[in-house]
Amino acid sequence: MPINQNVFSSLTAWRRRAVSRAVHRGARWVRETGAVTAERPGPYRFRRIGTGTRLAFPQGTIFGDPWIELGAYCIVGQDVTLTAGMMPDLDLGADPILTLGNGVVLGRGSHVIADVRLTIGDDCFFGPGVYVTTTNHSYDDPETPVGKQWPRSEPVAIGPGGWIGTGAVILPGARLGRNVVVAAGSVVRGEVPDHAVVAGAPARIVRRWEPGAGWQPPLRTPAPVPIPEGVTPEQLVALGEWEKAESQGLSSHLRLP
Repeated sequence: MPINQNVFSSLTAWRRRAVSRAVHRGARWVRETGAVTAERPGPYRFRRIGTGTRLAFPQGTIFGDPWIELGAYCIVGQDVTLTAGMMPDLDLGADPILTLGNGVVLGRGSHVIADVRLTIGDDCFFGPGVYVTTTNHSYDDPETPVGKQWPRSEPVAIGPGGWIGTGAVILPGARLGRNVVVAAGSVVRGEVPDHAVVAGAPARIVRRWEPGAGWQPPLRTPAPVPIPEGVTPEQLVALGEWEKAESQGLSSHLRLP
């Protein structure tokens, strides 16, 4: 009998699907098992790790963990580096070096490097690839390679409620106020007041909230309208269909549930 190629093709496709499913199940198991929480700290000895905080697997470079405090309900993405001290196994004294407040979100691939005191306030959100450091290379001696010269360190403080865009760099000595927005790719140094938007390299204030006057310069788009409490997914779908029909002059044929 001739070999039925369709049978072999079907078997090959089935095997590939089965292997793919198995690989993805295994990857999910590894991610779940390798995640770090207060209940499952893995190899780390954080000074504090709050309830509901989770460090996704794989973690980036982490050392100086006894001098790192993580608040409650923080989300630390994959490949995020958290370090306290210039190198592992140093005695950094009695006080914490790096502190994350409650509800902090650090995007994938971000780096938070603290040789001296570095604090991130509650509910700060970082995009992917943000770099925050308390230390910079010095280049005082023109004869010595820059990488071999003793660095300079200054504390960094990021106030609560901020949004740090993708690829932003926060330099030593920076002090960001409350609800500060840092545009993607910005390089921030120095003081940034509360409720300011900064952009550029070096970053400069491009918008600021002024009591009595609101945002200056004014926002170009209206504020988004939050979804009311108790609205069901089905009602949201129906509302979307109604708005689409209204734009086409057909709204009289649809009723919201």
